[in-house]
Amino acid sequence: MKYGISAEEAHHFGLPCGGTIQLVLEPLTLASGIAELCASVEAGKRVARTLDMATGVARLEPAPATDGMLFDDERLLTIHGPRYRMLVIGAGQLSRYLWSIAVGLDYQVTVCDPREEYTQEWDVAGTTIVHTMPDDTVIDMKLDERCAVIALTHDPKLDDLALMEALKTPAFYVGALGSRRNNAARRERLKEFDLSEAELAHLHGPVGIYIGSRTPPEIAVSILAEVIAAKNGVSLPELLQVEGAKAVREVTGKGEFCGV
Repeated sequence: MKYGISAEEAHHFGLPCGGTIQLVLEPLTLASGIAELCASVEAGKRVARTLDMATGVARLEPAPATDGMLFDDERLLTIHGPRYRMLVIGAGQLSRYLWSIAVGLDYQVTVCDPREEYTQEWDVAGTTIVHTMPDDTVIDMKLDERCAVIALTHDPKLDDLALMEALKTPAFYVGALGSRRNNAARRERLKEFDLSEAELAHLHGPVGIYIGSRTPPEIAVSILAEVIAAKNGVSLPELLQVEGAKAVREVTGKGEFCGV
């Protein structure tokens, strides 16, 4: 069914000028496969459901990590499964801002911090707080292609433990807060954990994109902008990466990049 052809319908459905909305109304039958679909989703599986518009028969199969939907009048393809997950190491002030934006982006957020002094007053609704060691948490979460890990403690004993395990997983994003000097030292430390060059290449650090951020909420925006780019398969230019942008500033001695 299609709505929004007339100005009256567009106004009724809150559509912009000239917009339309298409709805597929599907009677549920044994051929719909809804029970099987629900069971798969409850088991944490990601499923692609293809509905044949002529017969009403639905086909279920494993879905890729990326989101997607397709409708061409003959078939409707929809993706079903668990939400994107985010593991944040450290329950400090930055983590609170990061969480509030990530939840708005529909991430299922877990905050890991074994330090009791940081978690005693953690009262942020909508997050799961765990007090286990970061490496154990990464292993227990069984990270997949729909997961992001962000280390924010500045404590190598915590951040490095999480990173050494996270970089071995299919997580689409693994990053750590810190300066360029600290990031270089971190990479050297991680080599001692028998991580390969290919695995280390997946580490984002210094974490975030360069927007001149200074305050915790600005840094949170910077980090999540990079996470979104990685999730969507967007390769950021060097001038948007913290290390590349700051290197240019040091060469030019200015806070601007050739008119950018």
